[in-house]
Amino acid sequence: MSRVLVTGGAGRLGRSVVAALAEAGHAVTSVDRERLEGLPATQVTADLLDAGEAERVFADARPEAVVHLAAIAVPGALPDPDIYRINTQLVWSVLGAALEAGAGALLLASSPTVMGYGSPAGWTPDYLPLDEDHPTAPWNGYAASKAAMEQIVQMAVRQHGDRMRFGVFRPCYVIAPEEWAGEPTQQGHTVAERITDPSLSAVALFNYVDARDAGEFVAAWIARAAEVPNGSTFFVGAPDALAAGDTADAVRAYLPAFAPAAGGLAGTQSLFSSDRAQRLLGWRARRLWREQLTASPVPEGAAG
Repeated sequence: MSRVLVTGGAGRLGRSVVAALAEAGHAVTSVDRERLEGLPATQVTADLLDAGEAERVFADARPEAVVHLAAIAVPGALPDPDIYRINTQLVWSVLGAALEAGAGALLLASSPTVMGYGSPAGWTPDYLPLDEDHPTAPWNGYAASKAAMEQIVQMAVRQHGDRMRFGVFRPCYVIAPEEWAGEPTQQGHTVAERITDPSLSAVALFNYVDARDAGEFVAAWIARAAEVPNGSTFFVGAPDALAAGDTADAVRAYLPAFAPAAGGLAGTQSLFSSDRAQRLLGWRARRLWREQLTASPVPEGAAG
């Protein structure tokens, strides 16, 4: 068992990360602006933008590992300069506090949006499925902040890699457990509606991951951080696409600019590859939409 501090531990993803870590036997401290009843962690409310406050919280918790989830989580939630400033400042604050507290590992949550899809100027993949070696091309303040956060981690590897293990993960479109049963997703519609109307999911390239699976990825990374290359980046998503029928057909219909690369997709395969996480950490998403969706009607053929 180790002491793990999770920033943003009361959030949509954070609560599943905290639960997975607690189930794995870790003593978890959640640092967030809010408390969540029933969270299996010591809960601390703090403003991590204040570097001094962050250092005090980390000194009290004495974490052996830190999972940094806290951020402005939705593109467009604030003006681009504000999102960029807040998200990057949070990383500097958390990194400094983790180093000062003597933590041995830090895992940072980035985003698949760093790839560049959705750009008004147009973006097409070099190949499909996308993997961690594909070039990034962020086009808004949110994605640019995530790309910068990844670069700060790589800088930290070069500065502090002799004393700390670092990692980055890019969780796909997070679906919280209650959302399978009909609660609205972050965008306000339900998962079933994303299946019924593929255009809703096409904007995220049909990617998704159950929050509990993402939590289990975090636990796997902490368990094996010393065994993987320092600073490794991982896509964390389900192996299938959030679309009925074959993925290549959905791509040709709803992402026609991607059609030349669609031949690289087989069956219901995701547009994002999480093979690196499986190869290096033994992690693979277990909760797939065809099994988890329990509420609203699903279009005919979607479960096949």
